[in-house]
Amino acid sequence: MTRHTFEIADRTSALAEGVSRRSLIKGGLLIAAGALAGCQTYEQVVGLPDQPALPDEEFDYASAYAALPDGDFTWPAINYKAFDQKYWRQVVDYETRERPGTVVVDPHNNFLYWVLPGDKALRYGIGVGRAGFAWTGEALIRVKRPHPIWRPPREMIARKPSLERYWEKGFPAGLRNPLGARAMDLWQGSIDTLYRIHGTNKPSSIGRSVSSGCIRMWQQDVIDLFNRVPLRTKVIVLTKDEDIST
Repeated sequence: MTRHTFEIADRTSALAEGVSRRSLIKGGLLIAAGALAGCQTYEQVVGLPDQPALPDEEFDYASAYAALPDGDFTWPAINYKAFDQKYWRQVVDYETRERPGTVVVDPHNNFLYWVLPGDKALRYGIGVGRAGFAWTGEALIRVKRPHPIWRPPREMIARKPSLERYWEKGFPAGLRNPLGARAMDLWQGSIDTLYRIHGTNKPSSIGRSVSSGCIRMWQQDVIDLFNRVPLRTKVIVLTKDEDIST
């Protein structure tokens, strides 16, 4: 090998070392900056990229629950101040053995939790229909449907035969659709549990037990959750006396 070749190799090695050192320093500065920031941004740890900011002490609920344009539809504003504040979207203390990113549905207390690191969870108020009490256990979100079409179950058609016309093609998406803005379908392996987390066109049903449906959320809230959780998210639906906290 010639002296010229050695000089090129030395310069290349030095350049690579310099790049590596700068990368390490930059990475270290970024880590340090994150640590010095004083507050962890949980959305950077779990869930989908580019998701909305989590609610904090300065969260603008008026904007969060304002009328929401969404493709061909605009979901009406929520009169959220008419509801107990515990049903507003908010981060709460929540100790659990479940991993961050898990969804825990407590149909008996009308809450849905999206587990965050640090013994926290993003909590939403929900409304629970008769079907919402019919199934408990663990499943995965296997299907996420924006602007879903609704097909009434046969049991509902038996009670209300006029719904038969929606069995074949379904109830079209829109403001009157019972599934609302979004639906997340829960499966166990290859079996559809027929259990849904979905929006509602009856916002007054949040915090209550109602006649039909599974787990209802305000349209603005179900869109918010939809934009956070990926497919195959684990969902746990609690029984009345079940406690999964640590």
